[in-house]
Amino acid sequence: MWTADEIAQLCYEHYSIRLPKQGKPEPNREWTLLAAVVKIESPADQACDTQDKPVQVTKEVVSIGTGTKCIGQSKMRKSGDILNDSHAEVIARRSFQRYLLHQLHLAAVLKEDSIFVPGTHRGLWKLRPSLSFVFFSSHTPCGDASIIPMLEFEEQPCYPVSGDWAHSSPVGGSDNGEAPESKRNCEDPDSPVAKKMRLGTPTSLVSSGTAPHSKQESGPVTLEVSSSNLTVEEPVTADGIAPCGVKVMDIYRTGAKCVPGETVDSRKPGAAYHQVGLLRVKPGRGDRTCSMSCSDKMARWNVLGCQGALLMHFLEEPIYLSAVIIGKCPYSQEAMQRALTGRCQDILALPKGFGIHKLKIQKSDLLFEQSRCAVQAKRANGPGRLVPCGAAISWSAVPEQPLDVTANGFPQGTTKKGIGSLRARSRISKVELFRLFQKLLSSIGEDKWPESLRVQKLDTYLEYKEAASAYQEAWSALRKRPFASWIRNPPDYHQFN
Repeated sequence: MWTADEIAQLCYEHYSIRLPKQGKPEPNREWTLLAAVVKIESPADQACDTQDKPVQVTKEVVSIGTGTKCIGQSKMRKSGDILNDSHAEVIARRSFQRYLLHQLHLAAVLKEDSIFVPGTHRGLWKLRPSLSFVFFSSHTPCGDASIIPMLEFEEQPCYPVSGDWAHSSPVGGSDNGEAPESKRNCEDPDSPVAKKMRLGTPTSLVSSGTAPHSKQESGPVTLEVSSSNLTVEEPVTADGIAPCGVKVMDIYRTGAKCVPGETVDSRKPGAAYHQVGLLRVKPGRGDRTCSMSCSDKMARWNVLGCQGALLMHFLEEPIYLSAVIIGKCPYSQEAMQRALTGRCQDILALPKGFGIHKLKIQKSDLLFEQSRCAVQAKRANGPGRLVPCGAAISWSAVPEQPLDVTANGFPQGTTKKGIGSLRARSRISKVELFRLFQKLLSSIGEDKWPESLRVQKLDTYLEYKEAASAYQEAWSALRKRPFASWIRNPPDYHQFN
């Protein structure tokens, strides 16, 4: 079908070739993170790979996001015209929603070829059965997925550990590190490295250092670790000893903070610094943010879908990601699975169509050329300080103005005087996506509207979101169990129209 490296390479090439310089990091001085959604189309007559004939698929990047910043609570606006969260993963997902709105317009209004086909109920659509979507990120998502062990070892602080370690409660993390390639060898149970690990033989892993990913913060630039494929029957002991007698010395620490109401991090030295599995908010510089970590948001998408509440009005079922691919960086397979899927396994009841989606999680060995670690390696001991790029790039596979570059939540170049004007709105801001949704609605005859939009008169953004009853029911179920402490913005931040 496809490999993790193929997905990574496709995204990197799209970024470097198809996107202009606007919004990209200044060479040798700035770094950024990249995320993307890739459409996978399989031939209708080929369901799965066979030994003789692997399925030939078509791959297309349909959205891209870059960015490392989010705004503080004091900068939030009730008009919906600012991007609260400009981390790459969030920008890529909002860009994907813009793409979905365009595809719905093609199907429902223009009656042209689209990713959607009519559903079984009036006004509803569903994804073509031959299509799926893969999410790519050049780095592990901030928050729980970035709490990764650093282990005592002969020549490097990192080393794969068993799943028991990744699920134990007290653990520490660094500001979302990035991981190297040798980990691939550890994840392959038949590789020489993995075999030596199972035999308890310390093996010197040749890996490259990469930088931490706390999108606004940084952690130790260390060599990588994979917590992937050691045998689970060798548990980590209470004193932090991992399989093969390797001691967990420390962890990559995430800059994301525990939300109020959650158990707090112990902040003890070394591996006991963090608690794992907790909801977290992204760090701010002095001004606390209300943005949940990317690990938390991606876990939510895996239950509610990537389309959001508004688009759910038109869809027969949520649009789930079939896979998440992470670029070369500090990485733990267990931490990724725990953060994105493991925390949601105890949800009791979900409405029809919703579920805890089975998500394939893989890692690529390809490094993003504008990641912190790659830029650091190029500049060696160059003058000046390496800083995260202040701009965020959104790109969607739409015909009109696909590119959107922002800084501090507004289109790049926006002045204080210009804030509040139509020109000072990002194309993926809440108010602009709502405008596209209403434009789609007004282009469709009321007799063809889905039932959820015909039963009552709706006006504000909040009213339209709340009217997506199945979506809201699923979201309520998610908040009852694993995400009870999720930070929700006050209703007046969604009352615009």
